[in-house]
Amino acid sequence: MNKVFPDAKAALSDVLQDGMTLMSGGFGLCGTPQKLIEAVRDLGAKGLTVVSNNAGVDEVALGILLGSRQIRKMISSYVGENKLFAELYLAGELELEFNPQGTLAERIRAGGSGIPAFFTRTGVGTVVAEGKELREFDGETYVMERGLTADISLVHAYIGDTEGNLVYRKTARNFNPIMAMASKVTVAEVEQLVEPGEIDPDAIHTPGIFVQRIVHVPNAAKPIEKRTTRAKAAA
Repeated sequence: MNKVFPDAKAALSDVLQDGMTLMSGGFGLCGTPQKLIEAVRDLGAKGLTVVSNNAGVDEVALGILLGSRQIRKMISSYVGENKLFAELYLAGELELEFNPQGTLAERIRAGGSGIPAFFTRTGVGTVVAEGKELREFDGETYVMERGLTADISLVHAYIGDTEGNLVYRKTARNFNPIMAMASKVTVAEVEQLVEPGEIDPDAIHTPGIFVQRIVHVPNAAKPIEKRTTRAKAAA
């Protein structure tokens, strides 16, 4: 089975449909599947539900799909860096399901592990728990959260082989690995594409069994979300 596709559009063209649920990896702008997101825009799928820790920034990462009005609903943890997101939400043009960050990560991990629901203390007594089942364990109140799955996961890896085994680099490892497990079809863009056996088995973060399609993206753009500098010291 050849998992390698010539480009991002080719990898998505026969599986992406209107109304689907997508997971998009990355943390801030680190490890976001930029080329795959651009392909979603170009293919024109509408009414999408997107699961992602954040929504990128204006015109970068998922900000691209917000700009093209292709996202109907976001399931996220942090969206404060995107002005367009706020405008669309306040205008009633975008639905939002907010999650505490750890809860979002665990919902995705649970979905990928075949766990339909779990109980957590996070969010008890807040709007996060409204309408959800509460249960007592050892004298403490817990709220039930459902596992999350998707139709397609879009992930970005530093190294991948042609069998789909993936290695992530640093902060890009925060959400990409669990999202790769939690969908029917996982499409990975990789910066370095190598042959099977060239990755140390102990270094693999996502086994190839979870990855159906691969796109080689050398020289991937790596935008900086917030650039912090200091004045040069006086000579």
